[in-house]
Amino acid sequence: MTAQGTYAHAPGFIAGDRPKIVTSRFEYADSHTLERYLATDGYAGLRRALARPAAEIHDEVKNATVLGRGGAGFPAGTKWGLTPQGVWPRYLVVNGDESEPGTYKDRLLMERDPHQLIEGCLIACYAAGLSQCFLYIRGEMALAQERVAAAINEAYAAGYIGKNILGSRFSLDVVLHWGAGAYVVGEETALIESLEGNRGMPRLKPPYFPAAIGLYGQPTIVNNVETLANLPWLMRHGADAYTAIGTKTSPGTRMVAVSGHVKRPGVYEIINGTTTFRDLIYGDDFCGGIRDGNDLKAFVPGGGSAPWFTPEQLDLPFEASQIGPAGSMLGSGAIMVMDHTTDIPKAALTLTRFYAHESCGKCTPCREGGTWLERILSRIVDGEGTDADLAQIVEVGESICPGAFPHASSSALGLSATPFPYKMNTICFVGPSAYAPVHSALTLFREEFEARVTKRNRIPVTSSGAAS
Repeated sequence: MTAQGTYAHAPGFIAGDRPKIVTSRFEYADSHTLERYLATDGYAGLRRALARPAAEIHDEVKNATVLGRGGAGFPAGTKWGLTPQGVWPRYLVVNGDESEPGTYKDRLLMERDPHQLIEGCLIACYAAGLSQCFLYIRGEMALAQERVAAAINEAYAAGYIGKNILGSRFSLDVVLHWGAGAYVVGEETALIESLEGNRGMPRLKPPYFPAAIGLYGQPTIVNNVETLANLPWLMRHGADAYTAIGTKTSPGTRMVAVSGHVKRPGVYEIINGTTTFRDLIYGDDFCGGIRDGNDLKAFVPGGGSAPWFTPEQLDLPFEASQIGPAGSMLGSGAIMVMDHTTDIPKAALTLTRFYAHESCGKCTPCREGGTWLERILSRIVDGEGTDADLAQIVEVGESICPGAFPHASSSALGLSATPFPYKMNTICFVGPSAYAPVHSALTLFREEFEARVTKRNRIPVTSSGAAS
C-alpha cells in the first residue's frame, strides 16, 4: 500500500516547495524500515554527532533553539542543561503519550519514521550525558508500538543501539513502554509515575522537577517525540541551516494536525513562526478552505485545552510570542475548525466531558469542578438549564483557575482578560482544560447559551396555590 493509500491526506506532507525536516520520508510506503532509513541519510546525523565532543552537540542544539513540540515550547537545549552535574544515572524519557483532543502528529511520526525518533533519542542522550532511554507510547497506539518495537530491534542488530555504538565509547539502552490510555500521563511527572509502575498522577513541583528529581529519583529529561525527531536533520545540516527556516524565536518547521470542518483535514509540516492560520485553513497546499463553502465560525488553535479563536485571529502566525498575548496557545499543534453550522454549547460539552472524565482525582478543584461543569453544560444542552446556570459555570471555573482565560471580548461580559498562561488551583493542566472550552464558548457565543436556557428560576404557581 502506498503512503497516499495509507494516509489519505499524505499530499499535505509533500505539497509545494516547503522544507521538510521531519516528514521527508512519509512519501515512501516502507518509510518505517531500516533499509529505507539508511537509503535516505538515516543515522548520518548520529555518526556526525559521535565524531564531535558531546558538549559541542549540546551547544548546537541550544544555538538552534529547538523548541519543545509537546505543548510548552521550552527550548530543548536549555532543558538539557538543567540537570545537576555529577549525579548519575540520568535518563531520557520520551513522551509518546499523545492524547490531547485533535492531536495525532506524533502517532504518525512513530508509525511512519520510527528510526528518525530513535536516532534523535541517541543524539539527545549523547549530548546531554543521559544513561538510558525510555520510550513511553500511548496504550491505544498499537501500530506505533509495533513499528517502534521493530525499529528498536533493527537498530540493536545493526549496532546503532547497545554498547560502543558505531565503534565509539558511547553506549545506550532503549526501553519501550506503553501506557494504559490516561490523558493525565501526558504531564511529565504523571508519566514518570506511570513508568515506575504507579497510577499516573502528577507530582508536586517543587521538589519534583524531573530534571532534578525524576524517574527513580534521578535526573530525568522528558522530551516530546517531534522535538527529538528534529535532531537528525539538525546534525546533518547544522544550526545555521535550521535557524534559516522560520523566525528567530521560532525556527525550523513544526507539524500541525487539522481536523473538523475543512476540505482536507490531515497533518501538515509548516514553516514555524511565519505560516498563518489563514494559510493553513484556506491555502491550496493545506486544507483548501471550509467544507461545503460554509463560513468559519471558530477554531481551536492548539488542542482541546486551548482557548478558542474566531475569524478575527486568522492572520496570526504560528508564533508563541503572538498567540499568547492574543489569548491562547499553540500547544500540541492541533487545530480544530468549526463552521457556521456548529452547535457551540454542544461542542463545548464534548470537550469538557473528555477532561472531566480524564481527571485523575488528585486535586479537588479538578475532580469536582470538571464534573460540575459537565453536569451544568449537559442541562443547558438538553434544554433544562436556567439563567443561574450561566453564572454558576463561571463560578465553578474560577474555582479551578482564578483569572480564567483571556479574550478580547471578555471584559464586556464581566470575565477576566488576564494574559495567557492562566493561574490554576490544580497541580497540572487537566482541571483548567475542562474550563477552557466552556469559557471560550460562553465568552464568544453567549447568545447561543442564552437561547438554550429557560427562565425557570422559580416554579409558576396557579391561583389555587398548586404548582402548575
